[in-house]
Amino acid sequence: MKRLILCAVLASLALVFAPYASAQVAKKIPLIGFLSPVTRAGHLHLVEGLAKGLRELGYLDGQNISFEYRWAEGKFDKLPELAAELVRLKVDVLVAVVTQASLAAKNATATIPVVMIAVANPVDSGIVASLARPGANVTGTSIMADEVVGKQLELLKEALPKVSLVGAMWNPANPVFQKLQLKAVESVAQGLGVKLRKVEARDPGEIDRAFAALAKERITALHVIPDPVFTTHRQRIADLAIKYRLPAITGFTELAEAGLLMSYSASFGESARRAAIYVDRILKGTKPADLPVERPTKFEFVVNLKTAKQIGLEFPPNLLVRADRVIR
Repeated sequence: MKRLILCAVLASLALVFAPYASAQVAKKIPLIGFLSPVTRAGHLHLVEGLAKGLRELGYLDGQNISFEYRWAEGKFDKLPELAAELVRLKVDVLVAVVTQASLAAKNATATIPVVMIAVANPVDSGIVASLARPGANVTGTSIMADEVVGKQLELLKEALPKVSLVGAMWNPANPVFQKLQLKAVESVAQGLGVKLRKVEARDPGEIDRAFAALAKERITALHVIPDPVFTTHRQRIADLAIKYRLPAITGFTELAEAGLLMSYSASFGESARRAAIYVDRILKGTKPADLPVERPTKFEFVVNLKTAKQIGLEFPPNLLVRADRVIR
């Protein structure tokens, strides 16, 4: 009889505490915040890259990991507010895409681990103390874009040896990242004997006006300084470059695929995939300060020969053979 009563009591207790036990299990699913300065479409390659990396490590969204996304839609001044929202949600890890979002994440919390993706120069940007010893609560992957942007101008000059005046389209709404890149490209331009005509573009309307201004001044080549807003509006930029018959280069493969003449950069998607390793190690207890920032090891030079034909450019064969990928 006593045994039956004990079993009944235990069964009752199990029913009483079952909801609480389920809640505890649910709370164990890590919540990842994802902060981007543009739209989901603009950074889809990074979303997919991170998801791929996490799947390779055994994480499935909705099963043993979950996400909260915040998109600034090209309005960089919204990033601090969006970062604060993710901090209030008490995410386990805050993933921040590119420089300005990573700065906003760092300024929003000193305790929640921040994993940056594809930051140009995290040291000079003030995000980490050093690549080997990032310090504080931020680490992740870098594409060292301000080192690569000069190479883009060199390739443009090789494709157009006689060019001496190049348009440089940049986004002043993304100040830290863009100014570092401009400084680097201006230094290379001086060495190449090339003058830059800088034009600002923050949105589609300004992109249109920038191309019209370059055409009015008879600029014959264009360097699209890499920026996430330009990735979002890549088809518009590529179409305008073809319309105005402007040979152009940038640091996003997606723009070359859309129709820009050339791109040269590290892989942003691979940078996002590698960032999953940081998320995994942090969730397993490693401190961000103990995880060195990863630099890119592979770069891709893409040439769009279809575009070259459309704008009437005879692409140099000696440069073409160096391309990693040719779009025909």
